[in-house]
Amino acid sequence: MGDVVKGRVELSTWPTPVERMPRLAARLGLREHDLWIKRDDLIGLGGGGNKVRKLEWFVGAALAEGADTLVTTGAAQSNHARLTAAAGARLGLDVVLVFPGTPEGTADGSGNLVLDSLFAARVHWAGDAEPSTLGDVAGEVCERLRRDGARPYLIPFGGSSPLGAHGYTEGGEELRAQLPDVDHVVVALGSGGTMAGLVAALGQERVLGVHCGAVPEPAATVADLAGALTGRSVDPGSLRVRTDQVGAGYGVLHEPVLEAMRTVAETEGIALDPVYTGRAMAGLVAAVRDGDIGPGQRTVFLHTGGLPGLFGHTDTVRRTVSALQSWKPA
Repeated sequence: MGDVVKGRVELSTWPTPVERMPRLAARLGLREHDLWIKRDDLIGLGGGGNKVRKLEWFVGAALAEGADTLVTTGAAQSNHARLTAAAGARLGLDVVLVFPGTPEGTADGSGNLVLDSLFAARVHWAGDAEPSTLGDVAGEVCERLRRDGARPYLIPFGGSSPLGAHGYTEGGEELRAQLPDVDHVVVALGSGGTMAGLVAALGQERVLGVHCGAVPEPAATVADLAGALTGRSVDPGSLRVRTDQVGAGYGVLHEPVLEAMRTVAETEGIALDPVYTGRAMAGLVAAVRDGDIGPGQRTVFLHTGGLPGLFGHTDTVRRTVSALQSWKPA
């Protein structure tokens, strides 16, 4: 079982590294030492990703309450759900994941679903339930578990609450210790907790969130969470949020995102996913193009993980494989 520290359970080894990206910087028109990457994709638990920092706090609270089962919600390819399953496996807790849809509607059942199964999570398929009602369904699942004698602990969608966002207040402080003179931190804005924690640690002027389409009002969501962390009101209008990379919707491949994924892969050998990190990188590229980020400004891209989701995104897999280059000897 992980070590309990300050009300949380340690699930990985900290700090995660920061690395320069000189070839990508040159491709974008920045200077060699301008562009860095914070490798939260290298967090050891369950395939890595930003949700581990949040889960340390949730699991600590669950154990303090005597829980024996973790319950959470998300899309079928949820990175948060996958890492909740991994945390449960690490700590000997049962895990129930509440997903919309049916097993038959998950294409070939690849990506994060493979890992959910390997980590021995159980899935409750919620059929036609809307994302906004999954929390209610999860509450009903918890009630049924209690009737069966279990002691469930409900973790919110994406692990995004003031409690979970503490993980990225710590993450932001960790980054500041590594690169004290950072000017910009670019991060995917999904359910909002990661950006909120970074804002609480680094200030809203340094953090650029790239909306991924997961919540209807991204700036307001982040402002509420950041306000709860700091104890003071945060104006949503003061936050740096780009909304230009959502395209046709949350799970739909956006052409600039695929281009950003290819650019990072071929210049730095780093893989991104099409829903979160790919969108965040497309937002960074657009910010350089627009002059919001410029040469001489130290910029960090927070890699929040999510690689398994790439292999569960049918359109991205099809389009990348179809572009595979062939070589024949002369």
